[in-house]
Amino acid sequence: MAQAKIQAKTNDATCSKFSRTLSMADRSGQLLESLDQLEMRVETLREAASAMEHERECILEMIQSIQNGQELRNICPGEREELSLTANRLMGRTLSVEIRVGTIRNSQQEEALHKATSVIDEIVKKLLDDMESGRQQLRALHAACVTEAPPVPIDQKFQAIVISCALEDQKNIKRRLETLLRNVENAEKNIKIMDHQKLEGPKANGCQ
Repeated sequence: MAQAKIQAKTNDATCSKFSRTLSMADRSGQLLESLDQLEMRVETLREAASAMEHERECILEMIQSIQNGQELRNICPGEREELSLTANRLMGRTLSVEIRVGTIRNSQQEEALHKATSVIDEIVKKLLDDMESGRQQLRALHAACVTEAPPVPIDQKFQAIVISCALEDQKNIKRRLETLLRNVENAEKNIKIMDHQKLEGPKANGCQ
């Protein structure tokens, strides 16, 4: 009789332990599923923030293009002042929007990003002295960041540095180079327009 009771308690304990184990496994599975869903939402959030960050940069670039463009210089002083005030207001409102997507890096990636940034900064410093040479160098750096075969020489040393950077930093480096190349192109266009107008002489613009 006593043996039967002991065996019954043992069986009850085994069943209870087995039930708890299943319950813990179920809870663990539910938590894992929740974390998987949260991970997808986090990635979606980061992608959306990155897109907004890029949109902010594009808006700022467009405003600066208008502010520095020759079209603004070719209109009446009164209208130019009004448009400049509007552009400045839009610039201020855009700058008031702060978006930052941080990147987790190891020490090697930190060093690679520092090297890549330094290379670009050095070229930017020399742009005003020799814009054409600077543009060729920027093109070579940009060619090192694209997957398709570019029609310009590739800076192999810079490419090795970029590959060592974090993936998000690689995208940002490429985007910065594209922005710089557009700015150089716009600057050259404005210089050519101003020089052409100088050769042709002043013309009436219809303003009183």
